Amino acid sequence: MTTTAIFLVAILVLGFLITFQIAKASEYVSVLKGEKKSMEQSNRINGFLMIVFLVVGLIGVWYCNELFYKKTLLPFPSASEHGEKIDLMLWITIIITGIVFFLTQILLFWFAYKYQHNPKKKAFFFAHSTKLEIIWTTVPAITLCILVGFGIFYWFQITGEAPDNAMRVEVTGKQFGWIFRYPGKDNTFGKKYFRNIDEQNSNELGLIWEDPASHDDVVLSQTMVVAKGTPLKLIINSRDVIHDVGLPHFRLKMDAVPGTPTTLWFTPLYTTEEMKKITGNPEFEYEIACDQMCGNGHYSMKGIIKVVTQADFVLWRAQQKAAYSAITPKAEPAAADTTAKATALLIRK
Repeated sequence: MTTTAIFLVAILVLGFLITFQIAKASEYVSVLKGEKKSMEQSNRINGFLMIVFLVVGLIGVWYCNELFYKKTLLPFPSASEHGEKIDLMLWITIIITGIVFFLTQILLFWFAYKYQHNPKKKAFFFAHSTKLEIIWTTVPAITLCILVGFGIFYWFQITGEAPDNAMRVEVTGKQFGWIFRYPGKDNTFGKKYFRNIDEQNSNELGLIWEDPASHDDVVLSQTMVVAKGTPLKLIINSRDVIHDVGLPHFRLKMDAVPGTPTTLWFTPLYTTEEMKKITGNPEFEYEIACDQMCGNGHYSMKGIIKVVTQADFVLWRAQQKAAYSAITPKAEPAAADTTAKATALLIRK
């Protein structure tokens, strides 16, 4: 346990002991002075503690913000175009709820202190106000509807049809890792069947080798490589239980459900190398996490997304071997021919 944690625990314990002793002292005073005077004194103490709690609580909010804000993703820009809209919506929500939080909490504790029991004051009985109730019901309702409306609008954008030039990658979750599949030159994924899954024979996805479209599919584990500035459509599946593709730096996530493919798309804005400079972290990597509890090894289900330039992606893609070549090595094209075709493609671009 760190020194700071020990210090905070000590403060909490000390605060509890002080409160307990004050309560016991109040009981003794009530015995000596009588119930009425005891109630008045206890009332004053409680009113004072309300102000103390308010001040200490606000200081705590400020301190936690100073301590943890830089460890969140908020100081850094989103790495996708859709994520920028999500960030804007998040900041608007934080500002609105933040104003409401501070206003209501300050008034709550201040009123508890200011309007504590006083025998010289007479309470005002306020039974009902239709106008006031309409105001405090409709204003939050309209505000929430607007925020939810923006959320639904962005959701339909993220899960809607990707641009025609979008690169497609199939993401499959399993206990406890990720499998990525890229289509070949035909830009068509080969068929698969779960009963064909055979990891010992290099068929993690259960591809049907009788389908010619599967012969040029590239299958990778744990690391996905994508190109900056190119729309990316993810086709998400699960091989066993429900997982969740979490892309925190892109501000996106989507469930991976067995037997029910889901999709989302986005456009990466920064390469991994650029993000290392933005974050000031030379070890930075884009993470793909499982945001759904999926078993004992859930904590270890972390993948990597490498965002590179378009030129680097073309060269990387040309070096990848089709999964079919693992069972039929002779079917693999010559490496020199593949590299030559990639170079020609770069020249054309």
